[in-house]
Amino acid sequence: MARQKQRSLTFTLFVSSALWSGVALIVAAVILVALYRASVERAFDARLEIYLKALVAGIVPGEDSGAILHDPGNLGDPRFGLPLSGWYWVVRDAGDNRVALASPSLAGDALAVPPDVPGVPRPTFVRQGTIAGPDGERLRFLERLVTLADGRRYSVAVAGDGGEVERDVSIFGNRVALTLGIFGLGLVLATFVQVRVGLRPLKRMRVAIQEIRSGAKARLEGDFPREIEPVAEELNALIDSNREVVERARTHVGNLAHALKTPLSVILNEARSAGGPFGEKVVEQAKLMRERIDNDLDRARAAAQRRVVGVSTEVAPAVDGLARAMRKIHDQRELVLSVQCPPGARFRGEQQDLEEMLGNLMDNACKWARRRVEVRVDAAAIPGRPMLLLTVDDDGPGLDPAGRKAALERGRRLDETVPGSGLGLSIVSDLAGAYGGRFSLGSAPSGGLRAELYLPAA
Repeated sequence: MARQKQRSLTFTLFVSSALWSGVALIVAAVILVALYRASVERAFDARLEIYLKALVAGIVPGEDSGAILHDPGNLGDPRFGLPLSGWYWVVRDAGDNRVALASPSLAGDALAVPPDVPGVPRPTFVRQGTIAGPDGERLRFLERLVTLADGRRYSVAVAGDGGEVERDVSIFGNRVALTLGIFGLGLVLATFVQVRVGLRPLKRMRVAIQEIRSGAKARLEGDFPREIEPVAEELNALIDSNREVVERARTHVGNLAHALKTPLSVILNEARSAGGPFGEKVVEQAKLMRERIDNDLDRARAAAQRRVVGVSTEVAPAVDGLARAMRKIHDQRELVLSVQCPPGARFRGEQQDLEEMLGNLMDNACKWARRRVEVRVDAAAIPGRPMLLLTVDDDGPGLDPAGRKAALERGRRLDETVPGSGLGLSIVSDLAGAYGGRFSLGSAPSGGLRAELYLPAA
């Protein structure tokens, strides 16, 4: 099953907040433009109503004019006098729909006001709506019926350029979009800063946990916000509990070792005293039991120690100490033992386990080397884990592939003339495996044996 891609909490919070802010700003822009459109249309219609009232008042004939309607002129707005200006008025006879008066701006064209609604009386009925103008423009109009003193009825209509409304709304919409766009960018930036600042305590906690895992610190320390303070307390409690469990396990391991070794020692002494084939067989099997117990106890101790949070060992001092010890042990052979170890390299485990593994390899190399032994520590990596590569080369006779395989077998000694029990390399392999590392044998550039030990780095 493919591993799902991990989601970033920072990315999730940032994107969700930015999306919600964007949606809110878009909704606000739509509402503002709609409200502005309604306000502009009301103002436009109020202006048309003023012109309509002025037109009605202007066409009423005086006493000296008889039945002739007055021409109201441009109603105080010069656009009614400009041809095809987009502002028009017209007066029609309500009976035959004949045009009685019209504004000069119509330039002889007709204003296509919709006909009366059938069955709807209009003594003072006012209609409003949208029509097409003489030049194809979109007009908003108001119309009402006027009854004069002599009983004549006229349809009076005023129309204005509705494009003004659309232009005003468009300009306002562009300004709203620009303003809210700048405001939105500010919100996005503020959200980004807020998320980064808000999650900074989690980053500090991650760094503190890394320091605990590497052994630089023993507990989670620092001033954390109230929301994640319980998490820090629980992590510290978990670390303490883990140490207590491991300490109890080590105590039980020690007790078990003492409890088993004493009866085995008694059995060995009694078997040696008894002598004979039976006694020799008992001694042989008792020794195997002791070796197996020692090995299993070492593996259990290493496995328990590997799970302790915060345990680490500096490699350079351990390697230098082992080199000094090997020079003293093999001083009569005048071996040249060189060590290369970068400062600051740390092994994520207990010092005595590192010394036991590396000590076995260096001792084995010194036994078989002719003149030179080289020990080198390098940084390495197994996918997902930082590792240390400890390499021990000698210039001895070396081993073929079959011999290297046999050398890792427990208790197998390839040369009985060389002191040893044959357990060293197998112990190294077991301890390396207990720490999640790897041990292998190969050929050194000098022709001797190369031992490569991979261990977790802190």
